[in-house]
Amino acid sequence: MATIYVDESSGSDETGKGTQEAPYQTLAFAIFTHGPTTTILSRKDAATTYEEPTQSALKKAKKGADGLEKKRKKAEELAEREAKEKSEERERKQKLLEESKKIVLSEDSSLPKAIKSKIGNLTPLRAKRVRASGWVHRLRDQNKIIFIVLRDGTGYLQCVLSGQVAQTYEALTLTLESTVELVGTLQPVPEGKTAPGGHELIVDYWKVLGASPGGEDAFTNRLNEKSDPSIQADLRHLVIRGETASAVLKLRAALLSSFRESLVSRDLLEVTPPCMVQTQVEGGATLFKFDYYGQPAFLTQSSQLYLETCLPSLGDVFCVQESFRAENSHTRRHLSEYTHLEAELAFITFDDLMNHIEGVICDTVARLLANPSSAGLIKQLNPNFTAPARPFRRLSYVDAIAWLNEHGIQHEAEDADGNVIRDEQGNPKMVDHAVGDDIAEAAERRMTDILGTPVFLYGFPAELKAFYMKKIQNNGSGPVCTESVDLLMPGVGEIVGGSMRIADTEELFAAYKREGIDPTPYYWFTDQRKYGTCEHGGYGLGVERFLAWLANRYTVRECSLYPRWPGRATP
Repeated sequence: MATIYVDESSGSDETGKGTQEAPYQTLAFAIFTHGPTTTILSRKDAATTYEEPTQSALKKAKKGADGLEKKRKKAEELAEREAKEKSEERERKQKLLEESKKIVLSEDSSLPKAIKSKIGNLTPLRAKRVRASGWVHRLRDQNKIIFIVLRDGTGYLQCVLSGQVAQTYEALTLTLESTVELVGTLQPVPEGKTAPGGHELIVDYWKVLGASPGGEDAFTNRLNEKSDPSIQADLRHLVIRGETASAVLKLRAALLSSFRESLVSRDLLEVTPPCMVQTQVEGGATLFKFDYYGQPAFLTQSSQLYLETCLPSLGDVFCVQESFRAENSHTRRHLSEYTHLEAELAFITFDDLMNHIEGVICDTVARLLANPSSAGLIKQLNPNFTAPARPFRRLSYVDAIAWLNEHGIQHEAEDADGNVIRDEQGNPKMVDHAVGDDIAEAAERRMTDILGTPVFLYGFPAELKAFYMKKIQNNGSGPVCTESVDLLMPGVGEIVGGSMRIADTEELFAAYKREGIDPTPYYWFTDQRKYGTCEHGGYGLGVERFLAWLANRYTVRECSLYPRWPGRATP
């Protein structure tokens, strides 16, 4: 028979095996496990040698082993009792299920006819019999009463099933996300209780329209708050059923509606430019190219050029269109496809443009806060939100460079090819900003967060901006800058980019040449300067970025119905 080893210092009764390499910790456990006749050697610690235990130590250990045996038997008896109770409970439930199959509900024709209604429109129907359909959002079985929170997209409704309606087979096997039709009397919730809308449905008849699976394929097994982000992305169609995700999308709808009202009130007309184009706006490196009946074409980066053509016939215009950028960026504020709210205005100055953007932003927020529904969504998603104060701060690009250096905010040094310069340890070399640098996203966002208010950052060098932007006359001192502006918001960074546009034909042709652009495909854009030019400007607002700021979302991916980013085009 093998010798059993006990080390009172470094042994373990949980993981030990009784060998010299993995000894037990106590004599009691060794005797309990292997019996009192086993040969046992023990020691106090690694500094002493293994020896046979004394008789007094063995006597004490045997008492301990007896105690362990009693615990084992007690645990065994408890396990048997629990197994028996579980078996009886299973039998009881099975019997209950079999009996429940005999219960067949039918709607009582003697009751008042139920009024079909969406959940969001139920308040005027209190004390009446109503019919509501939707998805089982929450489910709780309590003392033979079943509570269902129903969801139909317009709101949530607490429903109470008791008596026979809670005893059917469908009631006992109901699962989350099943679709049901519920009929009953709508009543205010009892005093001291709460429920969505302040009322609940006392159900007298109901039926399952589409059952959702249980078991391994149950909704909560496929998706929950702790699911990996990649799983959440794959199951976006299920994620949007959640209260937070759906609230973001409802606020997005309200946001777009409020933007439209704000723009229309300023005499802007909405148009719908094409998304398939054969010209570039923001540079060829970020174009999605495709074959269009044998011709090269692209998904639009911006509708700006088309909006400019509308000014002579339609006046000031705007659009809400998708824009596409083939930029291999995985930051929390970038998408490959995003909703672009763009506007163009004629006969304005640069100051007019910034005043317009500020006015539209503040007016839109005010409209959202004035509406109880959208204000409630903002309160739910961003409890500490406060409307931005006017006027917005205005900071020139040159002053911003100085501010960044004064506050020790540096950027990564790059070589002539644009590669990051690193030290021997592989860390990027950090350097101060200089006039002519493109202010990096991280530095820009850090500056905005420190300032803590909306900031108009304006007057960028011409080489950093698109070909169509009007230049500022600087009398030959400093870099040639443009009448361009970015609106930066705390927590997000840039949400609006705009500029005055080149109004002169010759200046536009010079810009084409500087950028290496063939002007031929742009004939229709150039004609805007040929047939009655004027000073004009415009801007583009990223709807997802604006929504991320408004709803305090960490990433713009939460602000799109089905977000697209590099490598993600599903579902």
